[in-house]
Amino acid sequence: MTELETVEEPRTSEAPDDQVPAPSGTFVEPAAVEDDDPGLFPGDTGVLPFEARRVLALLLQRRYLAAADHPLEWKALLSHQQVISSRLHDLFVELVVDRDYEIAYKRQVRSDGLTIPVLLKDEPYKRVETLLMLFVRNRFRQEQGAGQAAAYVDAEEMADYALGFLAHDETNLSARRREIDNAVAALARERVLDEVATGRYRVLPVVEILLPVDRLRELTRWLRGDAAAPVEHPAPPVLPDDDTAASPQEADE
Repeated sequence: MTELETVEEPRTSEAPDDQVPAPSGTFVEPAAVEDDDPGLFPGDTGVLPFEARRVLALLLQRRYLAAADHPLEWKALLSHQQVISSRLHDLFVELVVDRDYEIAYKRQVRSDGLTIPVLLKDEPYKRVETLLMLFVRNRFRQEQGAGQAAAYVDAEEMADYALGFLAHDETNLSARRREIDNAVAALARERVLDEVATGRYRVLPVVEILLPVDRLRELTRWLRGDAAAPVEHPAPPVLPDDDTAASPQEADE
């Protein structure tokens, strides 16, 4: 009797899911949701796009944002105006956009009944700066009325104008001249004036916002000593993101 060879049939059984090998190249390892957008920098949790964040940072950094100086940022501001305004509101600061002069600036929110931390410091112009503001604002109006595209002033013109308001018994002219030079430098730093050549400045349109016509007339009456002026000592103008100002006497102290 011949012994038959027996062949054992392989038995199949289901392996646990975690032991089933995946065919090579068939599946892609899923990425974590937080890895979809790595952010602009390590640990970034911001939600605004880069161009909106840049505009927001510029508004916080500067007194104002002008389309003439930052055309790309101005375009981004208009595109993201609502969300940028909302972010500033979270800080009790409001966004003001003047589309006529294409200038945007921030302003401290003040509301009766709310105790609000004040982020924007009230910083009135000093008396000499106020005098120069009136001078360059008048020059801007004159050139606009003549149909000129821009208005220019010289440092010597501004100095002569301011020196004309000195007391008759003033003797320290060198100190007053330094004060005037510092005032010109301050207006250039605040982008009210733009130095186009040594000692020559272009008056920037923001002066229209700082000194609107009614404010200009009020301060002009004050300078002329008009007894009929409704306000005897009008406050000098404040920077675009401020609300209150000291009197001329306080500003000089």
